[in-house]
This record gives sequence, structure tokens and C-alpha cells, in this order.
Amino acid sequence: MAYAVNNTSSVSILDRASAFITRQREAYVLHSLYVQTMNELKSLSTRELNDLGLSRSSLHDTAYTAVYG
Repeated sequence: MAYAVNNTSSVSILDRASAFITRQREAYVLHSLYVQTMNELKSLSTRELNDLGLSRSSLHDTAYTAVYG
């Protein structure tokens, strides 16, 4: 039995490339924000982290949650 496939998608290769580039830029911005957040948290003293209720072992999780939700 044969099946006919109609490709009625109006999305061009340029649209797909543009969407890909947009997603990559957004990922880069979020990663940059994550790195900046990590650097700021790492620069805090142990006492300052304790005041915030954080420990050094939880910095990655805290930064990830702050940036990516």
C-alpha cells in the first residue's frame, strides 16, 4: 500500500536557520548570566554565604535555579 505525503510546511530553511541562531544566542546569554552569578557567589566570604543561608556546596544549584528557573 502506498502513502502520499504532502509537505505543506511553509517554513523555509532561512526561517529555521534564523530560529536556530536565536536559540543559540539566548542559550549564550543565559550561560553568561550563570557564569556571572557563579563568580559573584564564589567571591562572597563564608560568613556572607552563611548570612544568606547558603553553603559553598550549594552554589551551583543556587546559581542554576536563579538563572534557569
